[in-house]
Amino acid sequence: MQIGANGIRLEVDERGPAGGEPLLMIMGLGMQLVAWPEGLVDQLAARGFRVIRFDNRDIGLSQPFDHLGVPNLAAAALRHAVGLPVASPYRLADLADDCAALIAALGLDSAHVCAASMGGMVAQHLAVWHPLRMRSLTLMMTTSGARSLPQPSLKMRMALLSRPRHPGDPASVAEHLVRLHGMIAGPGYPMPEAQRREHIEAWMRRSHRPGAVLRQLAAIAADGDRTPLLARIAAPTHVIHGADDPLVPLACGQDLARRIRDATLDVIAGMGHDLPESLWPRFVAGIAGAAARAADTTVSRG
Repeated sequence: MQIGANGIRLEVDERGPAGGEPLLMIMGLGMQLVAWPEGLVDQLAARGFRVIRFDNRDIGLSQPFDHLGVPNLAAAALRHAVGLPVASPYRLADLADDCAALIAALGLDSAHVCAASMGGMVAQHLAVWHPLRMRSLTLMMTTSGARSLPQPSLKMRMALLSRPRHPGDPASVAEHLVRLHGMIAGPGYPMPEAQRREHIEAWMRRSHRPGAVLRQLAAIAADGDRTPLLARIAAPTHVIHGADDPLVPLACGQDLARRIRDATLDVIAGMGHDLPESLWPRFVAGIAGAAARAADTTVSRG
């Protein structure tokens, strides 16, 4: 369903009991709401959460921003590398404003939040600039953006910036994405290539917006270092990070957990930058644990 929030249209999917604890799930770079696996969503709903998935602006079935054009990523990368400001069509803080407005549009005062990768960067802004909208926070495979933290390898960065051999051919694009997703997956939880291909082709049939991915990459580069924000996060926070994440190295998750007050950390051996099925119960337990801490805090304050 489409919901108006922050002056734009967002595609939203809800699952679970209407009166359950609301849980907003924020996906990462270029990823649609369907990238949150159905089975994981079902397990969260069975745990009593009212699960709210949505497509970020410019992605999936939400409002496109093609009119803003495609940024020059090479120039943005060069400016970022030397510490110069980077221009972007919109900011990650704008996406956080979308989230806060969506929570309100759903008739809620606040929600628990689970966010992955770029979504975790957005959630850091949401926690700081809209603290009353957030009950608890689970950050998965994400980072503060501090320049001192380890970065992906050059090979990984080149793969991220690479293009399909034939950008106009859906089969070539799917092949490119299958290879890229295989590179960021963890060694401990392999997924058969046929299954990965099936998922990616289904996502592409739903929507495919390569220009939006470039705009979001520019927004990440423009956002810079969020370290000064982390001490201001008051929501009970749980950090989940794969020990073998090639895209956002483990030190990034450890840094978040160290800098956010009273944050808990779950380091998972063999996990990369993905959401393996066998780990879904562990993810659910971590999200529920953060939610329970929020409930305990509310009771103690009451």
